Amino acid sequence: MDCLEGMRKCLEDKSVDVVVTSPPYNIGIKYNKYNDTIPRNHYLNWIEDVGLEIRRVLKDEGSFFLNMGHKPSDPWVPWEVAFRLKKYFVLQNVIIWVKSIAIQKNDTGNYPSISGDIAVGHFKPINGKRFLNSNYEYIFHFTKSGKVELDRLGIGVPYQDKTNIGRWNSATKDLRCRGDTWFIPYETIRSREKERPHPSTFPPKLPEMCIRLHGLNKVNLVLDPFIGIGNTALACIRLGLDWIGFEIDEYYADITEKRVKEYLLRSVENDR
Repeated sequence: MDCLEGMRKCLEDKSVDVVVTSPPYNIGIKYNKYNDTIPRNHYLNWIEDVGLEIRRVLKDEGSFFLNMGHKPSDPWVPWEVAFRLKKYFVLQNVIIWVKSIAIQKNDTGNYPSISGDIAVGHFKPINGKRFLNSNYEYIFHFTKSGKVELDRLGIGVPYQDKTNIGRWNSATKDLRCRGDTWFIPYETIRSREKERPHPSTFPPKLPEMCIRLHGLNKVNLVLDPFIGIGNTALACIRLGLDWIGFEIDEYYADITEKRVKEYLLRSVENDR
């Protein structure tokens, strides 16, 4: 069902710990059913209604992670959405989801683990000569107060320079805050229809990292209002968390149900 209808029918006030979602961007993506080219103000009004309902169901110390992309010829959409939601939330963090990156060996310094130039990840090539290929999207981390404490080391990374360990009082082990740039590539697929039947999804690792950042010990229920083919659901199952999601397209909802059942069946078989 529609997420507004679903949240109103199925969720009580302040019942959700974490929201992770990626709504339609209104940039002309060809979904199976939804029209992604509605007038901009109509789109922003609708997103604002969704945000208001999310505020109702989110706990006071909850986190709302909103993934927004854009197209090179229309880069304002994510920020227009963020400004609409400013009425109801504090923008506590802005995270850049890096989908593809190129690093030259000469720019890395003396890191023995990097032996040559690196170019990893997937991007959609841009035709023409006006724009660069778009290799990133935003993850806006909204909270009600702007004061929600996070488990930064829950998604921490080891120090490259081990001499940093013990240099500061907070650096007691070989783990540091990842920061606000996250490299999360898509898995390589052989068949879009079979392996990625939805035209605009995020990898399961993205919601998993958002949930871990909020703090696993503080999470009982995760909501994805635009669950698509279920990547947030799979992330929650891997983490042992309850989840709820809504999807207006029966085709995508059926895929989510099938993927969840298959994943749970594999988990049971692996435990035997």
